[in-house]
Amino acid sequence: MTTLTAAFAQAAIDYRNRTALIDGNGSSYRFREVKELADAYAAGWHAKGVRAGDRVLIAMGIGVELYASLAALWSLGAAVVLPEPAMGLAGLKTAITATQPQFFCATGPYRCIKMLLPRLWRIKLLTPKPRRTAPPPRPAVDPDSVALISFTSGTTGIPKAIPRTHAFLMAQWQAVAPLLHSDVEEIDLVTFPVFVLINLAEGRTSVLPNWKMSRLAVLEPSSLVSWISANGCTRALLPPSLCEKLVTARDTGSLRQILTGGGPVFPDIVQNLRRINKDINITTVYGSTEAEPIAHAHTTRHGYGLFVGHPVDAVRLRIVDTEIQVSGNHVNTGYLDPTRDSETKIYDGNTIWHRTGDAGHLDEQGQLWLLGRVGDQVITDKGVQYPFAVETAARMWPGVVRVALTTRHQRPLLAIEGDVTQISTWRTRAAEFGIKDVAHIPTLPLDKRHHSKVDKKALDVMLA
Repeated sequence: MTTLTAAFAQAAIDYRNRTALIDGNGSSYRFREVKELADAYAAGWHAKGVRAGDRVLIAMGIGVELYASLAALWSLGAAVVLPEPAMGLAGLKTAITATQPQFFCATGPYRCIKMLLPRLWRIKLLTPKPRRTAPPPRPAVDPDSVALISFTSGTTGIPKAIPRTHAFLMAQWQAVAPLLHSDVEEIDLVTFPVFVLINLAEGRTSVLPNWKMSRLAVLEPSSLVSWISANGCTRALLPPSLCEKLVTARDTGSLRQILTGGGPVFPDIVQNLRRINKDINITTVYGSTEAEPIAHAHTTRHGYGLFVGHPVDAVRLRIVDTEIQVSGNHVNTGYLDPTRDSETKIYDGNTIWHRTGDAGHLDEQGQLWLLGRVGDQVITDKGVQYPFAVETAARMWPGVVRVALTTRHQRPLLAIEGDVTQISTWRTRAAEFGIKDVAHIPTLPLDKRHHSKVDKKALDVMLA
């Protein structure tokens, strides 16, 4: 069985002079150059004692050093620990406690973190600097050994550590590959790191963000369009918040296609993009940290909930008491801490089902519609109402920018960001769903990871 590292090594031969990465500074790196960096890092780190099975905590920006470091460490058989960047120092502390790493790999100012966190003081520091040492031995990679440990966002509880084996990463590649397939050469603007890994394995050019993903709120729409056009990007893999930036700019630059996910992709976002560029292809991708991807759609439809299309071929999907549950080779089957498994795992013979925590339903064509998080439904005078069923409709009302269905004092409440002069219209329309309480919120709080979904916990604090 091959691995992503082996596939990247082959791509470095097959596409040696093709551009692999363009970083946020506009610097371009060919496939052979990224491979040379990875080999040099591996040599230096093996000399420092990194061995198969060691856990290496990484803290660095999204750039060529990150991907060369991943390739280097995997070639040594080490397991990479990636903390949740949106959590800052808290994410690093969580990662250290959960994984007990043997090494800390950092660049630039991130190296100072070692001095800030006492639990890192006795851990050896690795810096991605090429060193002239003998090539290290390449251990045979066990497909079932852990390659990567990442974390859930923690928006619904304490973050969980997710171990991903080399076999899991390959299964994820196989599940994603049909979505990225193209008959022409593409230049992809990629904001999701897993897709950069797949592009490196497939010999495709990736353009990295020239902004901090943790500061999407302050990114100027015109700057996003300029970055797309300056690099001749033909496709973009973006969260919905960046799609909204393109709508605000009224320009999609040189793009022919957008793949978007990481948060709810409402129909109005897709429609507004197509008003700007009627020829652009838009693919919405639904998934979770534990299972990416689950479903995808090339069109948008109106109905009960949020349309996300057909489940991908690699996943098995069922609905149990409105909850979406999935299984497959690219679906996480257990957490690093096995005591957390009971929260989301169901054992059914030889099959392990993952409980997504999302409510949904399948239509007569077997296509998936999302309703919101399980338990977020409210009881109104018109019966049970699910968040996405109401929010999808409400985003089409006059003056609405963003909306969230929640509760206050045990009563359903619709919180709306937008033109407050339209509030009487909003109240009339909300009454059609049996919702009597409507509140205008100047700016609804959004998640820290992708800035694409309303942070319900933060909203409840605001309303209180």
